[in-house]
Amino acid sequence: QVQLVESGGGLVQPGGSLRLSCAASGSIFSINAMGWYRQAPGKQRELVAAISSGGSTKYADSVKGRFTISRDNAKNTVYLQMNSLKPEDTAVYYCNTGSSIGSIDRFVFGSWGQGTQVTVSS
Repeated sequence: QVQLVESGGGLVQPGGSLRLSCAASGSIFSINAMGWYRQAPGKQRELVAAISSGGSTKYADSVKGRFTISRDNAKNTVYLQMNSLKPEDTAVYYCNTGSSIGSIDRFVFGSWGQGTQVTVSS
């Protein structure tokens, strides 16, 4: 079973920045795609960013240009740098792993953990 632990969330003012981290275990990290997801109250979980084993990335239109996903295979960790945060970014953020950035929005290998809360408010 793939285990993932998210961290780095918190309360930030609009326009601020946060860097989320996701530490993965129980899988061969370097060959898997990784994704960041978020879920706001009353809304479905959505993929916001994904990165392939080779470093290719994709982003939801709502975050493109503001968020950057990266990975450090040596540390089995994926990051999400979030800049220019908006109140609508408020959500619980989760990470997971899958076979490709093209499929990770619909199928993941890991279980969903606790996530990390991001609150953007003045």
